[in-house]
Amino acid sequence: MTHDELVSEEKKMQSQKIPFAVFIGLIVGIAVWSATHKGGFFLTIGLLIFATLMGSRYSKNLKSIQAEISHRDTVR
Repeated sequence: MTHDELVSEEKKMQSQKIPFAVFIGLIVGIAVWSATHKGGFFLTIGLLIFATLMGSRYSKNLKSIQAEISHRDTVR
């Protein structure tokens, strides 16, 4: 990817930060509701693991893009 493509991808991911956080919050809310209303142990744990993995993947992708941009800026 070129530097401009990386910058545009970073901006796109930054703009998706709040909707993604709302989505993760919704999943955690469903898991908590499920745990308190006898929804099942496996559903609760599954939703929490899913939310954790999604958040981790998003964070890792954003950090790798920012690191690559930083690396390319220092090389110039």
